[in-house]
Order: sequence, then structure tokens, then C-alpha cells
Amino acid sequence: MKTQRPITSDGEHRVLQFRPRTASSPSVQRGSGTVQPLHATSEPLDLSRYEQPRTEPDNYRHRMLANIAALAFTIALTAIGIWLAVSIADLRRTQDCVLMGRRDCVKITTPHI
Repeated sequence: MKTQRPITSDGEHRVLQFRPRTASSPSVQRGSGTVQPLHATSEPLDLSRYEQPRTEPDNYRHRMLANIAALAFTIALTAIGIWLAVSIADLRRTQDCVLMGRRDCVKITTPHI
């Protein structure tokens, strides 16, 4: 089999010169705009400027009850999903058995005496 290679021109490939970053780099003119270098801030970054005073104290008990309710709902939803998947698989298995023409497809359970 003959492989085809795309025709490339020399204008498609460029080698960029590596310039290491320095502490004070001048602004660079690119296209129609000027790119300014990033300036490091002297103050440490923290989240205190986003804090807002609370009008009422935090209700820890209510928050924990809401978390427990959400966890119980998630567990119940997962259990229902697993039960549904198992029952659908069992129905599909029984239906496949019946469609093959077999007669002993239904499971008969007998009580233990």
C-alpha cells in the first residue's frame, strides 16, 4: 500500500528562540498590542479580602443534619439503582430463556421445612 505524505512548505515550520525569564523584562511588542510582563506582588495572597461579616452565627447542628440527610438520600438512591439493575438483568435472562423456547425458565423457590 502506498503511503501519502502531505506536502509541506518551508513557511509552515518555525524555530522559536528560547529566552529565559529575568526579574525585570521589558514589555514586548506583538502584533498590534503590547504585552506587559507580570509583576509579582509583595503581599502574600490570602482569602481575607473575600471574607464578609456574618449577620448570624453558624448553625453547626443544622448543617450536620443536612449532611446526614444528603448522605442517607445518596445511599438510598444507590441501593435503588443497584436493585433496579439486578431486577432488569433477571428479567432479561428470563426473557432470553423463554425466547429460546425453553420451558423451565422461571425459578421456583421452595420453603425450607
